[in-house]
Amino acid sequence: MSKPLILISNDDGITSKGIRVLVETMKRLGDVVVVAPDGPQSGMGHAITIGNTLRLEENEIFGDVSAYECSGTPADCVKIAKHFVLKDRQPHLVVSGINHGANTSISVLYSGTMSAAIEAALEGTPAIGFSLCDYSHEADFDHAVEYVDRIAKTVLEKGMTKGVALNVNIPPRRNESIKGIKICRQANAKWQEDFDQRHDPYGRRYFWMAGNFINHDKGEDNDEWAIANNYVSVVPCQYDLTAHHAISILNDEWDI
Repeated sequence: MSKPLILISNDDGITSKGIRVLVETMKRLGDVVVVAPDGPQSGMGHAITIGNTLRLEENEIFGDVSAYECSGTPADCVKIAKHFVLKDRQPHLVVSGINHGANTSISVLYSGTMSAAIEAALEGTPAIGFSLCDYSHEADFDHAVEYVDRIAKTVLEKGMTKGVALNVNIPPRRNESIKGIKICRQANAKWQEDFDQRHDPYGRRYFWMAGNFINHDKGEDNDEWAIANNYVSVVPCQYDLTAHHAISILNDEWDI
């Protein structure tokens, strides 16, 4: 039987350490095609390129793996992969990452890693975004391979609910072993931003965004709790942002 076709993208760029680990892991599971940004695209959310040209170039960075670098966003990469690179071939799985840093809680809205996965889910393709919760330049991705492999295999074997993408976050390497995998919800947490006002050598004002991550969630069934307690978190995500519970409230209370 033919191997499953696996499309890989990310938001850290085609030269990042995380995507190389992901490529090497997915090569054992199927036929791999890579379409990834030509440079860092972190924090781009689900942005797409509509006012500029998109450039796509083949890249031999992964040896015998077919790979392309794209000038656009992660969502662009999945779109151009579908319509141009893969043409009439339908991937069995789209994986994004491994992101260098966490994409838990509210970060899923800003994440280019997850936008690539959700773009695939929009097309009805099973999709996973993988992130390692370690921002260090020397971050060790090796311990993540076991869980990337296990979760990807499970999705290939059992499928995925249409329109759903998995947001997988893996704890950093610690002295103790990872305890296991938790199916979670997104934590009720957010970034409390602060803008540091500075001036360049010409006296012109500019701003540098900073801030602190505030976790309001005291539950033990969310992704922040899972990572803090050394579990891999798996959150099923969807692109429908409708607040369904508010529809009846608005219909009952609004006189418009």
